[in-house]
Amino acid sequence: MIKFSWQAVSAGLVGLVWLASAAAEVQTRTLAYQHQGVELEGFLAWDDRFKEPRPGVLVVHEWWGLNDYARERTRQLAEQGYVAFALDMYGSGKVTTHPDQAKTWMSEIQKSVGQWVDRANAGLEVLKEQKGVDGSKLAAIGYCFGGATVMEMAYAGADIGLVASFHGSLPVADEKAQQAIKSRILVAHGNADPFIPVERVTAFRDALENSGADWTMMMFGGVKHSFTNPSAGQYGMEALAYDEEAARQSWRMLLWTLEDTFQ
Repeated sequence: MIKFSWQAVSAGLVGLVWLASAAAEVQTRTLAYQHQGVELEGFLAWDDRFKEPRPGVLVVHEWWGLNDYARERTRQLAEQGYVAFALDMYGSGKVTTHPDQAKTWMSEIQKSVGQWVDRANAGLEVLKEQKGVDGSKLAAIGYCFGGATVMEMAYAGADIGLVASFHGSLPVADEKAQQAIKSRILVAHGNADPFIPVERVTAFRDALENSGADWTMMMFGGVKHSFTNPSAGQYGMEALAYDEEAARQSWRMLLWTLEDTFQ
């Protein structure tokens, strides 16, 4: 488990915010790429003030597809000095606000864990190829479906310094997956998330503990699924609810962990 001082975290974040606000020049562009014949379109963001190679952060969207929320998180990471790339897991233009459609697209990807991880790794390769990315300093973060995706990447032995899951489905690592983990792991979970049974939370934590991985899990009491997304309440699902405090704390913890991992 990580031991740290919140005073140090706060001081470091103040410095990061000041740097980001001082003539920040965040640039963005869409990037077309392919995986197994499927046309995909991701979103890249970087701050052109930085001339030296920077750590790269992969962003994996919720089950809705690569929408504005994922893009905004990507921009925010660029403001902090990272080169960030929001991948596309479904296909160019496949974004929805309808749960049934989102579930169908997600289920298609999850039919095969190998295919699921390969699609995510295709996005990681795009990130690594970008000018200004230090390929030895990579992270992958994900929300909801994206949280499960980055965990599966870690279970497959991805050479990534950090994976971070926010309100993900907490897939449980089997023995083979436990032995394959190379990444540091950060998990943020709402304790009132109705999608995730208590038994799975316990099994998830036990598997990580057995793996010997460097892992940290933040549990937020009374917090539901999709708590980081300000638009969570607009989808008409009782299980989803934005929580400003949990969103703020988990984001700050992510920034601190990224800085600590790549210092």
